[in-house]
Amino acid sequence: MKNQIKLLRLDASANPAGSSSRKLGDELSENLQHYYPDTLLRERNLNHDMPFVDAQWIGANFTSAEDRDDAQQHRLAFSDQLIAELKWADHIVLTTPMYNFGVPAALKAWIDLVCRADVTFRYTSDGPVGLLLGKRIDIVITTGGAPLDSPVDFVSGYLKQVFSFIGIDEISIIGADQMNVDAKASFAKARSQIATSYTTAIVREAS
Repeated sequence: MKNQIKLLRLDASANPAGSSSRKLGDELSENLQHYYPDTLLRERNLNHDMPFVDAQWIGANFTSAEDRDDAQQHRLAFSDQLIAELKWADHIVLTTPMYNFGVPAALKAWIDLVCRADVTFRYTSDGPVGLLLGKRIDIVITTGGAPLDSPVDFVSGYLKQVFSFIGIDEISIIGADQMNVDAKASFAKARSQIATSYTTAIVREAS
Protein backbone atom coordinates (compact mmCIF):
# COMPACT_ATOMS: atom_id res chain seq x y z
CA MET A 1 0.00 0.00 0.00
CA LYS A 2 1.49 3.32 -1.01
CA ASN A 3 1.74 6.24 1.41
CA GLN A 4 1.93 9.05 -1.09
CA ILE A 5 -0.06 10.53 -3.94
CA LYS A 6 0.39 13.76 -5.82
CA LEU A 7 -2.90 15.56 -5.25
CA LEU A 8 -4.04 18.56 -7.29
CA ARG A 9 -6.90 20.52 -5.72
CA LEU A 10 -8.91 22.82 -8.00
CA ASP A 11 -11.71 25.09 -6.71
CA ALA A 12 -14.09 26.96 -9.03
CA SER A 13 -16.57 28.67 -6.69
CA ALA A 14 -16.58 32.46 -6.93
CA ASN A 15 -17.53 32.60 -3.23
CA PRO A 16 -14.85 30.56 -1.43
CA ALA A 17 -15.75 31.78 2.07
CA GLY A 18 -19.28 30.36 1.88
CA SER A 19 -18.78 27.65 -0.72
CA SER A 20 -20.49 24.32 -0.01
CA SER A 21 -18.56 22.65 -2.82
CA ARG A 22 -15.31 23.81 -1.29
CA LYS A 23 -16.28 22.56 2.18
CA LEU A 24 -17.01 19.13 0.72
CA GLY A 25 -13.74 19.26 -1.19
CA ASP A 26 -11.92 20.00 2.06
CA GLU A 27 -13.42 16.88 3.63
CA LEU A 28 -12.52 14.74 0.62
CA SER A 29 -8.96 16.10 0.49
CA GLU A 30 -8.49 15.55 4.23
CA ASN A 31 -9.66 11.94 3.85
CA LEU A 32 -7.22 11.36 1.03
CA GLN A 33 -4.36 12.89 2.99
CA HIS A 34 -5.27 10.75 6.00
CA TYR A 35 -5.12 7.63 3.87
CA TYR A 36 -1.96 8.74 2.04
CA PRO A 37 -0.03 10.46 4.88
CA ASP A 38 2.86 11.61 2.69
CA THR A 39 0.62 13.23 0.09
CA LEU A 40 2.10 16.05 -1.97
CA LEU A 41 -0.56 18.74 -2.39
CA ARG A 42 -0.89 21.55 -4.89
CA GLU A 43 -3.91 23.88 -4.81
CA ARG A 44 -5.33 26.35 -7.29
CA ASN A 45 -8.27 28.73 -6.93
CA LEU A 46 -9.50 29.03 -10.51
CA ASN A 47 -10.92 32.50 -9.82
CA HIS A 48 -7.46 33.98 -9.45
CA ASP A 49 -5.99 35.39 -12.67
CA MET A 50 -7.65 32.92 -15.07
CA PRO A 51 -7.56 34.56 -18.53
CA PHE A 52 -9.90 33.78 -21.38
CA VAL A 53 -8.68 32.46 -24.70
CA ASP A 54 -8.33 35.28 -27.25
CA ALA A 55 -7.05 35.77 -30.79
CA GLN A 56 -3.40 36.09 -29.71
CA TRP A 57 -3.61 32.89 -27.67
CA ILE A 58 -5.21 31.00 -30.56
CA GLY A 59 -2.56 32.28 -32.94
CA ALA A 60 0.21 31.11 -30.63
CA ASN A 61 -1.41 27.76 -29.98
CA PHE A 62 -1.82 26.99 -33.68
CA THR A 63 1.77 27.95 -34.46
CA SER A 64 4.07 24.93 -34.29
CA ALA A 65 6.20 24.91 -31.15
CA GLU A 66 9.48 25.30 -33.06
CA ASP A 67 8.15 28.37 -34.91
CA ARG A 68 6.75 30.32 -31.96
CA ASP A 69 8.41 33.63 -31.24
CA ASP A 70 9.09 34.90 -27.72
CA ALA A 71 5.75 36.71 -27.51
CA GLN A 72 3.85 33.58 -28.50
CA GLN A 73 5.75 31.43 -26.02
CA HIS A 74 4.96 33.97 -23.33
CA ARG A 75 1.28 33.97 -24.34
CA LEU A 76 1.11 30.19 -23.78
CA ALA A 77 3.23 30.10 -20.63
CA PHE A 78 0.30 30.09 -18.19
CA SER A 79 -1.46 27.37 -20.17
CA ASP A 80 1.77 25.36 -20.06
CA GLN A 81 1.87 25.81 -16.28
CA LEU A 82 -1.72 24.59 -15.82
CA ILE A 83 -1.04 21.54 -17.99
CA ALA A 84 2.17 20.81 -16.09
CA GLU A 85 0.10 20.69 -12.88
CA LEU A 86 -2.24 18.13 -14.44
CA LYS A 87 0.65 16.04 -15.70
CA TRP A 88 2.24 16.13 -12.24
CA ALA A 89 -0.87 14.92 -10.41
CA ASP A 90 -1.90 11.33 -9.72
CA HIS A 91 -5.22 12.38 -8.23
CA ILE A 92 -7.31 15.50 -8.84
CA VAL A 93 -10.08 16.94 -6.69
CA LEU A 94 -12.21 19.52 -8.49
CA THR A 95 -14.96 21.41 -6.67
CA THR A 96 -17.53 23.48 -8.52
CA PRO A 97 -21.02 24.89 -8.11
CA MET A 98 -23.55 24.91 -10.92
CA TYR A 99 -24.13 28.46 -12.18
CA ASN A 100 -27.17 28.94 -14.41
CA PHE A 101 -27.20 25.24 -15.33
CA GLY A 102 -23.52 25.23 -16.39
CA VAL A 103 -19.99 25.53 -15.05
CA PRO A 104 -18.58 28.82 -13.72
CA ALA A 105 -16.82 31.00 -16.29
CA ALA A 106 -13.48 30.57 -14.50
CA LEU A 107 -13.71 26.79 -14.82
CA LYS A 108 -14.60 27.04 -18.50
CA ALA A 109 -11.60 29.34 -19.01
CA TRP A 110 -9.34 26.77 -17.30
CA ILE A 111 -10.74 23.99 -19.49
CA ASP A 112 -10.05 26.00 -22.64
CA LEU A 113 -6.46 26.55 -21.51
CA VAL A 114 -5.69 22.89 -20.78
CA CYS A 115 -7.39 21.22 -23.77
CA ARG A 116 -4.64 21.55 -26.37
CA ALA A 117 -4.05 19.33 -29.40
CA ASP A 118 -0.77 17.36 -29.27
CA VAL A 119 -0.31 18.38 -25.63
CA THR A 120 -3.24 16.92 -23.68
CA PHE A 121 -4.92 15.11 -26.59
CA ARG A 122 -4.12 14.26 -30.19
CA TYR A 123 -6.13 13.59 -33.31
CA THR A 124 -5.92 10.17 -34.96
CA SER A 125 -7.68 8.46 -37.86
CA ASP A 126 -9.98 6.92 -35.24
CA GLY A 127 -10.75 10.23 -33.55
CA PRO A 128 -9.18 12.18 -30.68
CA VAL A 129 -7.12 10.35 -28.07
CA GLY A 130 -6.42 11.73 -24.59
CA LEU A 131 -2.81 11.90 -23.43
CA LEU A 132 -3.16 12.38 -19.65
CA LEU A 133 -3.42 8.73 -18.70
CA GLY A 134 -3.30 6.91 -15.36
CA LYS A 135 -5.03 9.60 -13.29
CA ARG A 136 -8.17 9.78 -11.14
CA ILE A 137 -10.43 12.77 -10.62
CA ASP A 138 -13.13 13.30 -8.00
CA ILE A 139 -15.53 16.08 -9.00
CA VAL A 140 -17.62 17.70 -6.26
CA ILE A 141 -20.67 19.50 -7.69
CA THR A 142 -23.24 21.57 -5.80
CA THR A 143 -26.47 22.97 -7.20
CA GLY A 144 -29.17 25.26 -5.89
CA GLY A 145 -32.34 23.88 -7.45
CA ALA A 146 -31.38 21.72 -10.43
CA PRO A 147 -31.06 17.95 -9.94
CA LEU A 148 -27.88 16.32 -11.19
CA ASP A 149 -28.37 13.88 -14.08
CA SER A 150 -31.52 15.74 -15.11
CA PRO A 151 -32.22 17.40 -18.49
CA VAL A 152 -31.09 20.75 -17.05
CA ASP A 153 -27.76 19.44 -15.70
CA PHE A 154 -25.13 20.73 -18.12
CA VAL A 155 -22.30 20.28 -15.61
CA SER A 156 -21.72 16.63 -14.70
CA GLY A 157 -21.93 15.16 -18.20
CA TYR A 158 -19.88 18.00 -19.65
CA LEU A 159 -17.08 17.59 -17.10
CA LYS A 160 -17.01 13.82 -17.61
CA GLN A 161 -16.63 14.41 -21.35
CA VAL A 162 -13.88 17.00 -20.93
CA PHE A 163 -11.71 14.89 -18.64
CA SER A 164 -12.28 11.72 -20.63
CA PHE A 165 -11.32 13.69 -23.76
CA ILE A 166 -7.87 14.45 -22.32
CA GLY A 167 -7.37 10.88 -21.12
CA ILE A 168 -8.63 10.92 -17.52
CA ASP A 169 -11.28 8.23 -17.48
CA GLU A 170 -11.34 7.28 -13.78
CA ILE A 171 -13.96 9.85 -12.80
CA SER A 172 -16.14 10.06 -9.69
CA ILE A 173 -18.98 12.58 -9.30
CA ILE A 174 -19.92 13.62 -5.76
CA GLY A 175 -23.08 15.69 -5.79
CA ALA A 176 -24.87 17.93 -3.32
CA ASP A 177 -27.70 18.99 -5.57
CA GLN A 178 -30.87 20.97 -4.88
CA MET A 179 -29.30 22.70 -1.88
CA ASN A 180 -32.09 25.30 -1.93
CA VAL A 181 -34.65 22.54 -1.38
CA ASP A 182 -33.05 20.70 1.54
CA ALA A 183 -29.47 21.76 2.17
CA LYS A 184 -28.97 19.53 5.20
CA ALA A 185 -30.06 16.35 3.41
CA SER A 186 -28.16 17.23 0.26
CA PHE A 187 -24.95 17.92 2.16
CA ALA A 188 -25.33 14.68 4.14
CA LYS A 189 -25.81 12.71 0.91
CA ALA A 190 -22.59 14.16 -0.52
CA ARG A 191 -20.68 13.41 2.68
CA SER A 192 -21.90 9.82 2.45
CA GLN A 193 -20.62 9.67 -1.14
CA ILE A 194 -17.24 10.94 0.04
CA ALA A 195 -17.07 8.28 2.74
CA THR A 196 -18.01 5.59 0.20
CA SER A 197 -15.48 6.86 -2.30
CA TYR A 198 -12.81 6.84 0.41
CA THR A 199 -13.67 3.25 1.41
CA THR A 200 -13.62 2.20 -2.24
CA ALA A 201 -10.17 3.71 -2.63
CA ILE A 202 -8.89 1.73 0.35
CA VAL A 203 -10.27 -1.54 -1.02
CA ARG A 204 -8.91 -0.85 -4.51
CA GLU A 205 -5.46 0.02 -3.17
CA ALA A 206 -5.32 -3.05 -0.93
CA SER A 207 -6.38 -5.48 -3.64
